[in-house]
Amino acid sequence: MPWLFIAPITLLHLVVVVAPSIGGMYYALTDWSGIGKADFIGLENFRTLFFDDGNFRLAIRHNVLWLAFFLTVPFIMALAVATLLAQTRRGSMAIRTAFFVPYVLPSVVVASIWRMLLDPRLGFGTLLENWGIEGFAHPYLGDKNTALGAIAFADNWHWWGFLMILFLTAMQNIPADLYDAAKIDGANRWQEFLNVTLPGIRSTVFFMLMMTAIWSFLVFDYVWILTHGGPAGSSEMLATYLYKQAFQRFEAGYGAAIGITMSAIAGIMATIFVLLRRRGWDV
Repeated sequence: MPWLFIAPITLLHLVVVVAPSIGGMYYALTDWSGIGKADFIGLENFRTLFFDDGNFRLAIRHNVLWLAFFLTVPFIMALAVATLLAQTRRGSMAIRTAFFVPYVLPSVVVASIWRMLLDPRLGFGTLLENWGIEGFAHPYLGDKNTALGAIAFADNWHWWGFLMILFLTAMQNIPADLYDAAKIDGANRWQEFLNVTLPGIRSTVFFMLMMTAIWSFLVFDYVWILTHGGPAGSSEMLATYLYKQAFQRFEAGYGAAIGITMSAIAGIMATIFVLLRRRGWDV
């Protein structure tokens, strides 16, 4: 009887996830344009990818920088604001909503707004210069030294509020008796945060660290909308490079190899999470 109930969703999973995954693994071993016959070439795509393709290595480096940014800045911001809001009673719901709204907006809308704000002629930099504050009218998305950071800034604007809501929810589930005991022992606010708050939300923090790490190697929408991976590849990511190879250069087999590599990276991160749980970590 249980198999009958899960059969519909299992069938859907096989059609939507398993079959395309198997197809992707096969096409990664072929020379295929996306149309017509695929010629089997074995591991040649992967050999080219790891040993000959400098653009692929550049994209990986950008994804690692993206990972480093999103495992630090939004987490610090979210933890700090969630800690302050946990002690706020009046107006806290309005503040939470204001911080969370950017997350529910479509990425196309958010990226388009930030593209206008970062425009050197129409954006906030020109406005500041009109107010007498110079140095901000800079083509952030058109400069290869600032493009990646500008995209990360725009993406973080919508992401950190979501983290804050998750951390705040976890903090509100910590028993108040623990804070009372800490105060009786003479703990200050910082000591309460280190010894009560952080241990109480540790599982949520670790889980979001893992998910953020996985998503950092899958990022596509903000990069594609704002720069298409440019200028001169300075914001190229694995996902944007895959898209270009498969749908612009019609190297679908090579793009499938990039996709399999991305899946392997995500699988490694998920495996680390599972191993930590088996070792007794509260994650």
